[in-house]
Amino acid sequence: MSAANVERARRGFEAVASGDLDTVREFLDPDVKWHGGDPSAEGACHSSDDVIDFIGQARQRGAVGELVDVIDCGERVVVVMRPGPPGRAGTQLRANLTTFRDGKAIEMVAFESPEAALAVADAQAKPSPA
Repeated sequence: MSAANVERARRGFEAVASGDLDTVREFLDPDVKWHGGDPSAEGACHSSDDVIDFIGQARQRGAVGELVDVIDCGERVVVVMRPGPPGRAGTQLRANLTTFRDGKAIEMVAFESPEAALAVADAQAKPSPA
């Protein structure tokens, strides 16, 4: 399952970059959440329609960026990207921790760095102490 999620994330990012929003929608659960750690914060997405609108606005601003890596974390992947227009050197990397269920993205949480996303993914993967 995890290799499939990595491939889904790569194909999804490629679809975002090319403007193929119909394909992006295929990867999203209708009730997908996309936020920066607080799903109730202003600007958080609460549906696939919200996500598609956000991506469309980002594309209009030239703010999609470029994919750097997708890191397998089981049911989750860390999508590492360089924000801004592709080829922009020196920009700090960002990441989304994306959770999949039944082949669809159900939650994407934005992080200021890949290390922060990986730390959360690692903490969530460890069993709770009894």
